[in-house]
Amino acid sequence: MPIATKQIHVVGAGLAGSECALQLAEKLGPSGYKIVLHEMRGSSDGTTTPAHRSNDCAELVCSNSFGSLAAHAAPGLLKWEAETLGSKILESALDARVPAGQALGMDREKFASLVTAKVAAHPHIEIRRELITSLDAVPRPAVIATGPLTHDSLAQSIREHFTSSDSASEFLYFFDAIAPIVAADSINSKIAWKADRWNRGTKDYWNCPMTKKEYYFFIDAIRDAKKIEPKEFEKDTPFFESCMPIEAILARGPMTLRFGPMSPKGLPDPRTGNNPFAVVQLRQDNAEGTAYNMVGFQTKMAYGDQKSVFRLIPGLEEAEFLKLGSIHRNLYLNTPKLLNADLSSKKDPWLFFAGQITGVEGYFESTCMGWLVAHLLMAKLRGESIESALPPRESALGSLHRAITDETKIAHFQPTNINFGHMPEPPGFEWAAAQAVGRKVDKVQKKEEQIRLAKLAMSTWARERGIARPAVRVESAAQALLALAEPAATETTAAP
Repeated sequence: MPIATKQIHVVGAGLAGSECALQLAEKLGPSGYKIVLHEMRGSSDGTTTPAHRSNDCAELVCSNSFGSLAAHAAPGLLKWEAETLGSKILESALDARVPAGQALGMDREKFASLVTAKVAAHPHIEIRRELITSLDAVPRPAVIATGPLTHDSLAQSIREHFTSSDSASEFLYFFDAIAPIVAADSINSKIAWKADRWNRGTKDYWNCPMTKKEYYFFIDAIRDAKKIEPKEFEKDTPFFESCMPIEAILARGPMTLRFGPMSPKGLPDPRTGNNPFAVVQLRQDNAEGTAYNMVGFQTKMAYGDQKSVFRLIPGLEEAEFLKLGSIHRNLYLNTPKLLNADLSSKKDPWLFFAGQITGVEGYFESTCMGWLVAHLLMAKLRGESIESALPPRESALGSLHRAITDETKIAHFQPTNINFGHMPEPPGFEWAAAQAVGRKVDKVQKKEEQIRLAKLAMSTWARERGIARPAVRVESAAQALLALAEPAATETTAAP
């Protein structure tokens, strides 16, 4: 091993950094390693970010959801794999779970508190509350997991590290947005009702209906509201597609909200038995059920206008806003161009990057990159080849890694989440071959085969590497969701 020290430094105590530090400490701590976790929040100078509200590790600043737990969904498969691999963040998320239909929703304060306690109590982790302003200040091996809200000074140091004649395509930015949170006791239950779309769940969401007239009045109010506009140097920065503000969605056409976050499909109003013209959904945000966030309602409206516009929504006429929406600029690296396959810098093989800064989209994808970088760093310390250390290509995690390291995407690299499009086509389901002979591919069967092959490959790989654990809790949650969905599916089939 070319590194003399038995210290590993992780910068950033978000989802990826906390997962990475906990994995390294668990595996390397008993052999004498110390993991130093640097976090600027809580430092003596009061440094924080535009989105964080606490100094806790793994604070959730946007949504309180890790996405679907369903067995048939790619995010559900990724969670199955993560539990198989012993993810510490997933363990805390399941402990902090709140009702959220098919999604893994969490009480965000409880979740962050659980992760913080795990990190603080670990005998092989030292937390240093300090701002790291330069890569040169971090001994190697080091993992940079500062996320999309990396402090400007460290971001500049990273930029300088990767600087070349083509720097514009190396250091990339996007806008991210946050949705408002409403006090549960301010929702008008005489108008709004609790239900999950297509009855797939346990009536976990509040649903606020709109008539056609109310919908058009509402979108006109959004258009007319005062917006927080980007600064001149930010005007070419794109929005993050999955966290796009409602104003940006609406700019694509007057019906885009109705076919997006305000879709009424599968949500009949119990008072009429019919689907409304549009619906605004709210998802439970804490364990007590006292706070609900407006699903898909990220916004760049000014605070005062948010209150007046959102109170036009039937059921939210007297809404108390516990937190208003906001927008902030994030960054990510052109990973295929700048990083090696083990997510280390092509200029410094002992400088690793993990989490959302590598170009993955979503809380849980970021978490999984934290796990993967810990695993790859340990493999490098042992002198293993990258080929043996990478998870199998058939798996969701292996496919996500491939998606952000694919060198054919250098010119047009964009953040991405896990989806079946990143996973290999199983034998017999190749789209191009089927199209050539005029045959259709059964998409449901194709996904089922992708999931089967992924689980088989991941189980085998994890067992061979001595890290396999049963995915009991994720499987249990997925089976419960399936049981809830079956009656609805039967009823739909029987309907004329």
